Amino acid sequence: MSSIILEARDIRYRYPRGMEAISGISFHIRKKEKIALVGPNGAGKSTLLTMFNGMIRPDSGILLFDNEPVCYDAASLRILRKRVGFVLQNPDRQIIAPTVFQDVAFGPTNLGYNEAEVQDAVTHALRHTGLEGFERRPPHQLSGGEKKRVAIAGVLAMDPDVLVFDEPTSGLDPSGSEDIMELLDELNHEGKTIIISTHDVELAYPWADRAILMLGGKILQEDIPEIAFGNTESVRQAHLSLPTLLELHSELRKRGYFLGGRKPRTVLDMMQCIETILKKAPLQKPLGTITVCNVDRGTQEQLSGWLAINRVASVGAMGTRAKQRAESQQIRLDFTYGVIDKCILKALLGENSLILTTESMVRRIGERVDAYCKESGICIPVLQFESPENQVQDSPDGGVQ
Repeated sequence: MSSIILEARDIRYRYPRGMEAISGISFHIRKKEKIALVGPNGAGKSTLLTMFNGMIRPDSGILLFDNEPVCYDAASLRILRKRVGFVLQNPDRQIIAPTVFQDVAFGPTNLGYNEAEVQDAVTHALRHTGLEGFERRPPHQLSGGEKKRVAIAGVLAMDPDVLVFDEPTSGLDPSGSEDIMELLDELNHEGKTIIISTHDVELAYPWADRAILMLGGKILQEDIPEIAFGNTESVRQAHLSLPTLLELHSELRKRGYFLGGRKPRTVLDMMQCIETILKKAPLQKPLGTITVCNVDRGTQEQLSGWLAINRVASVGAMGTRAKQRAESQQIRLDFTYGVIDKCILKALLGENSLILTTESMVRRIGERVDAYCKESGICIPVLQFESPENQVQDSPDGGVQ
């Protein structure tokens, strides 16, 4: 079990001449967890988030970071804010410099980095967020999604352990929202603890490791999403709606259908439930394959050559650099979010797929497919991308052997 990085013990806070915003909350957050604070406007989510890096001090109770009580002198807060990065809901309130480079460099510069260290930190952060080449761009000329990425880059440049996001997809279209949530997944896979606030249950339910339902400054429910959102009374109290997949699962059970296993978190999970109901016979045709291409290693020429001689039904991209590679090579993407599960579904239909991804996400693909195979008893081949000159043979349906 991961060690605890953030803990609250009976914390309370009341705004001057206002109502109590946080009312005796206690909880803990483990390293490398993905946590969603979920509740309606006014539930206390944003107030609680601002306590995590010392912007607001509790009136009573104790907040601990890495097992040490948070101190509020200037030197201690300086250290805390390096380790806990905060991304505001509105990036216009966070971006202050006339160019993207200067804005992202602000944090490292104020931490005392020398010129070379600042350059390295900014370059790394911009690359991670897909903003290479934006260094001289004025932020006011950027789209909402690009501004959000600048704000994230400014935090990443300080290399925090914990990233806190207040309504990370606010103001973004569905495609932009998917890109941001995938970036958060990528950062979490690299070891960052991620905490978000949201009122969007459809966003939080499949994403979070744990969900904390809030209302009126209190915690109504705290558990894994299947349980937290599965408590209909708590969800109703919090003025939220059940996630669609949970609601469908509940309706099937009410109608007397036996549903084995855990409650569905994804469409893939729901398909397993439905196939259980239908008592579907094992697949007769061969399973499709999933090929994984690490764009941080394979060249454009190698990828173009591979696509020319290998037939795949679908191509998905995970990570900003993977999507940029696809765009630069004019590769049509079928999937840009929920890519692994969608490729598993394709494999179950006997269709091959290719996943473009980044170095840090390769292992995650294998782990997810392996977990599905163990649970379902169906073994889906996962192949590593090989440049055309290294391919020994093509299989009859175009996949690599």
